[in-house]
Amino acid sequence: MIDKNIQTGFNFDNSYINLPKEFYRHVNLKPVKSPKLVILNNNLASSLGLSLEFLKSPKGISILSGNTKADDGAYISQAYAGHQFGHFTMLGDGRALLIGEQITPSNQRFDIQLKGSGRTPFSRGGDGRAVLGPMLREYIISEAMHGLKIPTTRSLSVISTGEDVYREEIKQGAILTRVASSHIRFGTFEFASYFLDKDKLKQLADYTIKRHFPFISDEQNKYVSLLEEVIKLQASLVAKWQCVGFIHGVLNTDNMSICGETIDYGPCAFMDTYDPKTVFSSIDTEGRYSYQNQIAMVSWNLCRFAETLLPLISDDEDMAIDIAQDCLAKFTDLAISNLILGMCSKIGIFEPDSNDESLLNGLLDMMKKYKEDYTNTFLALTFKDFPKSGMFVTDEFSIWYKKYQDRIKSQGKSKEEVFNLMENSNPAVIPRNHRVEEALAAAENGDFSVMNNLLKALANPFEHSDFQKEYSKPAPKSQCDYKTYCGT
Repeated sequence: MIDKNIQTGFNFDNSYINLPKEFYRHVNLKPVKSPKLVILNNNLASSLGLSLEFLKSPKGISILSGNTKADDGAYISQAYAGHQFGHFTMLGDGRALLIGEQITPSNQRFDIQLKGSGRTPFSRGGDGRAVLGPMLREYIISEAMHGLKIPTTRSLSVISTGEDVYREEIKQGAILTRVASSHIRFGTFEFASYFLDKDKLKQLADYTIKRHFPFISDEQNKYVSLLEEVIKLQASLVAKWQCVGFIHGVLNTDNMSICGETIDYGPCAFMDTYDPKTVFSSIDTEGRYSYQNQIAMVSWNLCRFAETLLPLISDDEDMAIDIAQDCLAKFTDLAISNLILGMCSKIGIFEPDSNDESLLNGLLDMMKKYKEDYTNTFLALTFKDFPKSGMFVTDEFSIWYKKYQDRIKSQGKSKEEVFNLMENSNPAVIPRNHRVEEALAAAENGDFSVMNNLLKALANPFEHSDFQKEYSKPAPKSQCDYKTYCGT
């Protein structure tokens, strides 16, 4: 343990361990040989109230590597289940360890979790370790999502372990420190529903409401309200993904956070060329989690979540099903409404009307037909800087653009107001796949400057700086057939 006289900044209040013991397991540390700090998120650490000086010290690195316990930490792995590609299975934190729940100087509560810290009771034969490349990838993508103002877990640090990890080939070991509003998943409720009794399911639901939705505590049926609030959060989240061309890759129910944060960055990626059927994950051979299917898959996952709440919604099963179905029926319209609002902002429309969906679809159809870059097409519209190629030199675009300009003028907004809306809705830069791979390749060879420059470009994607222009370029055609792998 760390000397209590050292000012670490850790301020734990571990409420999750007050749930029944079936929801977690205490885990002993699995020390690594030679931990070294690869990257530390200074801004995040400061917002959490943690001491930067301490975290960078040998004792701080020892905690972030799972070699030493922080005082008053929980040190548990959480139980959960989930539907993976439509098939139910028992899961749990097979390589993750919740250090504790940090109470920040602003009195917010965040989980601090180690990922890749070794075997747990839920490892199911795995080694419990993680690989440097994928952990840095999660750091980059999650911080990019934060910059894009999309709810997300974040990355506090990555530690190299000095140990080899055996996958298809020998890889460098690493541990990520992940920060989340909580790690309560749809799959946590599935675990309680499938394996525990109603009373323990109720305890989980009540805990979740108290932690994330205290404003519904006094509702007539707070479990219906819980379902409604989760539906709202997920409708907002998936719409934000669609607006920036983000493809999660593995939208299993265990990868869905109750509090509406993007979680579990495995084979995720951002779309370059616009194609609704885009899939990057090597394991998604049927396109279940393609860009065009994400709203439908979130809806499917919400149905699985709603099923877990049925015993709490009503003792009359038929009545409970009817109530849940009424709630679920609102999701798709809500998600699409959020999406249209977000997409209209990208083209400078403040208040969408009934004709704007057709206007948007006309643009997207052209983008697909002419294989235009998703992000850069909206930048071209924002800055009226059109390439002399592709769809921009066609009569189709001229006709569409005339309709679009008429629609913009009909709002009665100034050119400056329209430009500001578009500039703040269209990122100058996303974590393009070839840039991420370039950064990871350099990092694995000991050069972290490429990654640090990429993170600098991604930190404020709506800044539209000269520095970001280089990072806005699409991948060379030779690198366009891109696949992502879980290989973590």
